[in-house]
Amino acid sequence: MQRRHLLAAAAGGAVAGAAGIAGTANAADAESLRPGKTRLISLSHVNDPAKTNIYPGDPEFTLETIATIENEGYYLQYVREGEATGTHWGAPGHFNAGEPLADDLDPNDLFLPAVKIDVRDKCARNADYALTVDDVKQWERRHGRIPNESMIIMWTGWEYKWGTPAFPNLDGDGVLHQPGFAPETVQWFIDTGRIGRNGGTGIDTFGPDLGTDPNFLASLLVYQRHRVSLEIIANLAQFPTTGASVLCGGFINKKGSGSTALIFGVIPPGVHA
Repeated sequence: MQRRHLLAAAAGGAVAGAAGIAGTANAADAESLRPGKTRLISLSHVNDPAKTNIYPGDPEFTLETIATIENEGYYLQYVREGEATGTHWGAPGHFNAGEPLADDLDPNDLFLPAVKIDVRDKCARNADYALTVDDVKQWERRHGRIPNESMIIMWTGWEYKWGTPAFPNLDGDGVLHQPGFAPETVQWFIDTGRIGRNGGTGIDTFGPDLGTDPNFLASLLVYQRHRVSLEIIANLAQFPTTGASVLCGGFINKKGSGSTALIFGVIPPGVHA
């Protein structure tokens, strides 16, 4: 029971910290970001080997029951998977040698104000659609400038293909066809401070790159300094366009490239999808 109270207190402290991360400074707002007032949603798919699409070349994902209540008195599964299996976040060193790995990051690097850019219609018409600077400027004319150091989420609609061959969308030559961020758009995010030193990009596909890009140009840009990438995100219909934050869980493996994760959408009172 004492452990439960400690965990509840820790969770309350983490959520209350959203006020500072998202730019809210006064005590009254911090008071409102508490369990029972702040809403949390899961932005993660359930890890199910029967439904989890694996990036070509990544290790197989398996869950094996190794203890049962009937036999051992407790229930336990043995998990085998890569660090980028299912919904996950990646650390800068995932793509760039010498950049921070999972255990080099500060917890605040995984707690970020976020915006959502909905381009589902364009991606439905073109599986190789790349988010442009013009797309972002058009979005900002309606919703305001993206704050510096943000997590910028591209909602492609690919989350609804999860667990089917339409998610990797491989052609006859084994090439992925998924939307992503144009590299020049990511460079603009960097140059203008929108993802700054500690922000990043999020997407409901395998990653920020176009599936047809064998050089991972968007990833090479995103994964620098203390920026992270959120990948294979789910439940974006429940996530607001502006005004919310993301909080990334997961294992902090020694020299980890990132982690399979429960990514929370942290939604303050009065903010709605």
